[in-house]
Amino acid sequence: MTEVIGNGRACTANPLKLSPALGGSLAFLGIDRCLPLLHGSQGCTAFALVLMVRHFREAIPLQTTAMSELSTILGGADNVETAIGNIYDRAKPRVIGICSTALTDTRGEDIVGELRQSLAGHDEWVDLDVVLAPTPDYAGGLQEGWAAAVEAVIAALVPEGAGTRTLRQVNLLPGSHLTPADVEEVRFLIESFGLATIVLPDLAGSLDGHVPDEHVPTSLGGTPTEAIRALGRSRLTLAIGEQMRRPAEALERRAGVPFRVFPSLTGLEATDTFVAALMEIAGRGVPERLKRERSRLVDTMLDSHFHFSGRSIAIAAEPDLLLALSGLVAGMGASIGCAVTTTATAAASRVPAERVIVGDLDDLERGAQGCDVIIASAHGRQAAERLNIPLHRAGFPIFDRLGAAQRLSVGYRGTASVLCEIGNMLMDAGHARHPGHEQTPAREGASNAQAAAR
Repeated sequence: MTEVIGNGRACTANPLKLSPALGGSLAFLGIDRCLPLLHGSQGCTAFALVLMVRHFREAIPLQTTAMSELSTILGGADNVETAIGNIYDRAKPRVIGICSTALTDTRGEDIVGELRQSLAGHDEWVDLDVVLAPTPDYAGGLQEGWAAAVEAVIAALVPEGAGTRTLRQVNLLPGSHLTPADVEEVRFLIESFGLATIVLPDLAGSLDGHVPDEHVPTSLGGTPTEAIRALGRSRLTLAIGEQMRRPAEALERRAGVPFRVFPSLTGLEATDTFVAALMEIAGRGVPERLKRERSRLVDTMLDSHFHFSGRSIAIAAEPDLLLALSGLVAGMGASIGCAVTTTATAAASRVPAERVIVGDLDDLERGAQGCDVIIASAHGRQAAERLNIPLHRAGFPIFDRLGAAQRLSVGYRGTASVLCEIGNMLMDAGHARHPGHEQTPAREGASNAQAAAR
């Protein structure tokens, strides 16, 4: 068992952890015609908005209850009611997803009771669904906030009781570590077996970078509320990432839908496990296209394993992403020289490293000395530059490269892509350290003869 330890410091020098409210907002953006609302100060919302805009390079609909010093002391019920009214009048959303923050949760507000009272006094909001997700900043990181929002959506919108099952329909609950391209790839894998899929939340439909025909003041695509209400009629729920276990359990309790959790879909073995499960569910063989993609991945692994073997890699990421990427590079023969994450979870304890530090990017910089490649978000670029180690960008946010939403790291195709990207970095690092190692035997013989003559 991997040892998961804290860094022993009372303060954070270079933060790795992101706010759970940010994770909750991202999840709400995967619902069609939804508008996330952060119940806190304007500064909390502004920071989250900047990160999302820089990562996706899109206009992000995000609102705030704009708590002031006075409303923080006396209570923010009026701010929530006013914000909902303004949003409903101007944007006409189908769903408003409210994310609490440490500012309001620390005060101990009865947000649930106040919200119920506010909604009861407005009959004109009858076509509006309001979902409250508890995402205070002191309770985990981005992936915990994402999972809390999905669980809140299930509790608010999925009818109780087991309905009529649709045998060829499954639910997909993707974790926050999957990009829109990843979600689309997983859905393709499922539907290639003839299965209908309900994805919650579906960032592939809202933040994949498409251009709308007209301005939309809410989320642009995503999972429709009608589809969310149909989650209880599916045959099975497929949860990607340990973070999605609690939402899957909540759906099972509410509607009786069984579930399976897949810790990772990155790597040959992980993808094979997922494909085998789809074969069992669908009762059919593997499509020829997937067989070809698997063959390409095997060839990529054969080509690249020479460059991974014996190398040391440092990784800083949320627990589920850390588990996926560390498992991939360790399986290729590399060692995990340093592993840093945001929270101590079951996924963190399964990382193939001697220990995992729950810490920050300063811990990454200290532990990455002597490593060949660093894997982290764009916030790890300063440490990589100071150590003169190449950086493979993964996770959230990636604001210094284009195409963050189109990055693919799951399935056979995504795994091959990641191996090529990191393998190329290892090749370049090897050239820099040993500039003459690519000499042909003939040239090496000639050089030795010249040296002997001298």
